[in-house]
Amino acid sequence: MVRNARPADLARLARRLRGEDLLIAIAAPPPSPSGALAIGIAGRGFDGDLTSDSTRTEGYVLSTDLAPTILRRFGLRIPDEVYGEAIRAEGATAPAAVEDLADRMSVIPDRRAPILIVCLAAWVVLALAVDRIAFGLRRVAMAWLALCFAYLPLLLLVGSWLEPGGVAEAALVGFGATALAALTVRLAWGWRGLALACGITATAYAIDVIAGSGLTTLSLLGPNPIYGARFYGIGNELEALIAVMVPVGVGAGLSACTGWGREVSRAAAVSSFLVAGVVGAVVFGAGRFGADVGAAIVLPVGAAVAAAALPRHLERFPGSGPGNRSRLRLIGLAVAAPLAALVLVALIDLLSGGNAHLTRSVIDAGGAGGLADLAQRRLELSAHDFGQAAASPLFWVVVVGIGVGMSQWRRIDAWLRPAPIARAGLIGACSAVAVGVLVNDSGATFLVLGGLALGASLAYAWSQAGESGLKQTRFSSSPRNLRGVRG
Repeated sequence: MVRNARPADLARLARRLRGEDLLIAIAAPPPSPSGALAIGIAGRGFDGDLTSDSTRTEGYVLSTDLAPTILRRFGLRIPDEVYGEAIRAEGATAPAAVEDLADRMSVIPDRRAPILIVCLAAWVVLALAVDRIAFGLRRVAMAWLALCFAYLPLLLLVGSWLEPGGVAEAALVGFGATALAALTVRLAWGWRGLALACGITATAYAIDVIAGSGLTTLSLLGPNPIYGARFYGIGNELEALIAVMVPVGVGAGLSACTGWGREVSRAAAVSSFLVAGVVGAVVFGAGRFGADVGAAIVLPVGAAVAAAALPRHLERFPGSGPGNRSRLRLIGLAVAAPLAALVLVALIDLLSGGNAHLTRSVIDAGGAGGLADLAQRRLELSAHDFGQAAASPLFWVVVVGIGVGMSQWRRIDAWLRPAPIARAGLIGACSAVAVGVLVNDSGATFLVLGGLALGASLAYAWSQAGESGLKQTRFSSSPRNLRGVRG
């Protein structure tokens, strides 16, 4: 039975429930600015905050969860064509906590772009000013700029914990990343600085996703449901940054070890890249830990390509690049790694009962026809994302930057060749971003943020090119290797 009722009538209607009866009360539209309508359910078993596997967030469910809830309540089969998950109640009812969550989610859309753009623009202007005024500090300024970008997601995570006002959150991100980057440049110069920043940021998000605290969801880079995304795991915005930070951070860390005089074998470097890629894929893609099929693809791709891009002998200055056999191995690894990771993530999810996004959207798609419909829907969403992004100047700045980078690859490669492991990490990151644009349903968003992260990494590589290139020239005395330095 469906009927109109006033809030004052709900208590009387709830007292009339018998057996398996359910009373589902939904506020009349239009919804609030956040797109949410209030809902309450009375009946046996519903004595806490509402949630479902669609949201995995206490106090929130989706409209598509209503049909599975009613069907399951009366023991009826839920058709494969029905989207959504059955609603359940967890914990104690906490209206104040739900209101606080709604307040935080409602401000994210208005804050995300302004805070990110203002902070990035301020950092770029400051770095360029230092570059022009103090020529001797230009490499320091570029390293600082790259580290500001690396610490940006970390400060956004802190902001989701503190939940400050708009101005306060902008100051937290802007000045916080500025201070951390300056401190890192001062205390950890060289490749270890980039490794430290990437490692701290990626680890902080991994811990939060595993712990299930929800801070990732409430950060400005979280999968905000107001945009039509899921409530949990990591969004494509954060995935694009993590896809760059993991291989770049591993490459920078191993390069720092060689800078300290420690020998790093090719086998150790390969293992480091692959382990980091697989661990990242499992953490951000598997079960209740996360829900990101894209992360299970792009992170192994980045790791595999980085491993294949390593020179055969790390103790020698790399030559012109991998041969034909190495290229075939690189392609094979790039194809096999994401497939293996997807199988691993799906297996973990099935054994743990995590019911993650991967198994629900891919494995339960209902055969080849369902998978084709899923692929078509994702392509349509990606095309729509590119259409929206085309109206943003930032999108075209990134596109032009990528074009310039590709046209100047030989010059860029000369910066990187003295640090072959860092070079491999950056090549892996480029591959991860390229694949991420193709496999995600918001390819333009992935391209913009992934491109910005790559640009920051290249800025840091340039900051290290002077000293490392000079050292490598003195180390490599053969004419062949000196030709490589000039290249």
